Amino acid sequence: MAVESKLLSGNEAVAQGAWEAGCLIGAGYPGTPSTEALEAFAKYDDVYAEWAPNEKVAFEVASGASMGGVRALVTMKHVGVNVAADPLYSMSYIGVNGGLVLFAADDPGIFSSQNEQDTRFHALGARVPLLEPADPAEAKFYVKQAFAISERFDTPVIVRSTVRLSHTKAVVECEDRADQPRKEYEKSPVKWVMMPANAKVRRKFVDARVEELAEFNNASVFVRADYRDTSIGVICAGVTYNHVREALPEASVLKLGMTYPIPDQAILDFASRVDKVYVVEEASNYLSMQVKALGVQLSEFVEPIPPDDELSPGIVRRAFGIETPEFDRFDGALPPRPPALCAGCPHRLVYSELRRMNAVVNGDIGCYTLGALAPLSSVDSVVDMGASLSMAHGMELARRFSDKSIAIDGRPIVGVIGDSTFAHSGITSLLGTVYNQGSGTLCILDNRTTAMTGMQGNPVNGITLQNRPSRELDLVKLCEALGVEDVQRVDSQNLAEVRAALKRAVASDGLSVIVFCSPCRLLVRTRKEPPTISDCKRCGACLKIGCPALGTDDEGCAKIDEMQCIGCGQCAQVCPFGCISSEGRE
Repeated sequence: MAVESKLLSGNEAVAQGAWEAGCLIGAGYPGTPSTEALEAFAKYDDVYAEWAPNEKVAFEVASGASMGGVRALVTMKHVGVNVAADPLYSMSYIGVNGGLVLFAADDPGIFSSQNEQDTRFHALGARVPLLEPADPAEAKFYVKQAFAISERFDTPVIVRSTVRLSHTKAVVECEDRADQPRKEYEKSPVKWVMMPANAKVRRKFVDARVEELAEFNNASVFVRADYRDTSIGVICAGVTYNHVREALPEASVLKLGMTYPIPDQAILDFASRVDKVYVVEEASNYLSMQVKALGVQLSEFVEPIPPDDELSPGIVRRAFGIETPEFDRFDGALPPRPPALCAGCPHRLVYSELRRMNAVVNGDIGCYTLGALAPLSSVDSVVDMGASLSMAHGMELARRFSDKSIAIDGRPIVGVIGDSTFAHSGITSLLGTVYNQGSGTLCILDNRTTAMTGMQGNPVNGITLQNRPSRELDLVKLCEALGVEDVQRVDSQNLAEVRAALKRAVASDGLSVIVFCSPCRLLVRTRKEPPTISDCKRCGACLKIGCPALGTDDEGCAKIDEMQCIGCGQCAQVCPFGCISSEGRE
């Protein structure tokens, strides 16, 4: 067997492990910090990989591949597991044919998500095994083991990562692929058809499986007890282990690699051999709850570990009352660097007009969420993928069936959603509004890509993960087919068209959909000469669109940063005095 050392991120190591394990099918939905795992998997020649419209569909595709007798990998971020929970919980009862592994990447610290959650609670709820690697080398190894466990115990398996593991690189020993023969499918309604009578039978199977898995875990490679100074014993898992080892090099540590079901006997044995037991974990109390449930008395920290955000060796040291080294800090004033829509972003004029109209805007998940920030300050709510129109419909109902003096009375209610997010879960929201005779305005921002997670393809632009033949989804025809009678397609870079379309839509008594079309500026990188400014009136209208290429000089006049400007001409369109000119540009 050939072995080659490679520098891989945790996500790349997951892909390598799946490939080495003979995984044939990969499906997922892009979401930081998980995205690169499926992208890396798709680069292997002898596999099939696809971006699904959403995580539920991705999990069902992988489940079907497993049912068909091949090994399948499904990838998503932590909030995506919520979307996939429906098939996940049922597949726990059903089990597998070919191995089925879910790679879920959590986001402690909320770097790119709308919440901070712990996927281990889904494993507990669904009663499926969950593995937690601590570094890229373990990520590769654990994924290979996950496929073996899946087939041995007839269960889906979750491999949990966090942002630090997913994006940290380390040397990984890569091996040859172990091709797996396709397993024959056998018709078995009791196993595959989850109607109540069959589910009752499979529930008993799940109960027995959890007991077998716990017994297996107690003597598995996923449990490692390092005994050093036995006055302190720390129980931890995943990336947290690295922080503990750095902060407490002399402490005894029980490292858990499978955290559901927990290795109860191994934990009790460890607790009996140390004077004090501590559980160190990141942004969660999952492991503490599991250990306490065994009757283990946990000792109190000198300084409590924060219940939120990422962990660090310094936090661990302070928790144990150990002096933390001070690092040199820059005491000077640093300019703020808030996130902003890119120069020339096609979403900017839409949000600028919605602010001018004093609309109540229900937003969605994507880079256009930045419309909530000053100076655009347009977005009033962001909940989850596809919530924009559902929330807008609910607000319309609140206005229609309650006291007419509520604050939203008289203001346009608008939902704003991106093309990829609309395909993810916005279609059903629109269908629900049409079905229930809802009103209001939905803006679909079609920038021809899934921009926020790295320019992935989606059903709207028709670009597949492995560039296989496909077709674009026609949003206007789809909306018409769903029953929307008022649908417009508008150039989002044309202020006059944007303004006219929104004015007409919000004046309607029914439901209106506007598809705002213009490619993401990171997708089409054409540049024109910057506009020129003369006789600036210092009204500030151009600054209100929040373009990072616009600023002011010492006299308060508008000026253009030619390094950032791409010559889109948005500023010239919003200037009420004609001080900014785009004429004569090439």
